[in-house]
Amino acid sequence: SLNEITIPGGVTEMGWNAFSGCTSLKEIAIPRGVTKIRPGTFFGCTSFQSFIIPEWVTEIGNYAFERCTSLESISIPNSVTEIGSSAFSGCSSLREITIPNSVTKIESRTFSGCSSLREITIPEGVTKIEERAFVGCTALQNIVILKGVKKIGEGAFRGCTSLTTLTLPSGVNKIHEDEFKGCSALTTIYVPAKKADYYMDRLDAVLH
Repeated sequence: SLNEITIPGGVTEMGWNAFSGCTSLKEIAIPRGVTKIRPGTFFGCTSFQSFIIPEWVTEIGNYAFERCTSLESISIPNSVTEIGSSAFSGCSSLREITIPNSVTKIESRTFSGCSSLREITIPEGVTKIEERAFVGCTALQNIVILKGVKKIGEGAFRGCTSLTTLTLPSGVNKIHEDEFKGCSALTTIYVPAKKADYYMDRLDAVLH
């Protein structure tokens, strides 16, 4: 039944699963001394509708916001360099999120099951999109992957059934068989001219 809490400024760490399952908690302010959102900190906080991560936070741990099913938007500052696996998995109401350029890797299942997410841009700072990062994002229509990405993991966008437009960079050196499996609405793919033949061969095999 906890619906509000004030964390004093002297706190420097919130432990793993600190507020996990606090289904009535609607908002919380992270004090300046806390630089890491630990794994599972807000797991299953189903009353969160929006969340602002302050500029002093550098890390969002594994499954930190997993199953926050009412969360519609979240602001992530450029101070964040790491977003853990399944960090936003199952956030089925999440409509928009901006990944800062300071992040270097999208971990496995980070946004899996975010079934209200409509578009995503992977910034240049990201070099890897790990397996199943966006699996089951059934409302996702547009994906733009900028030039920093070198690796896209298996099943990264599997089951994105509303995806119509995809932009790929030149640096990707391997496409797995099921990266875009089930993306039945995909009609437009933008690729660099020098990589067109490679992508044509690989994506034809993957999508058909």
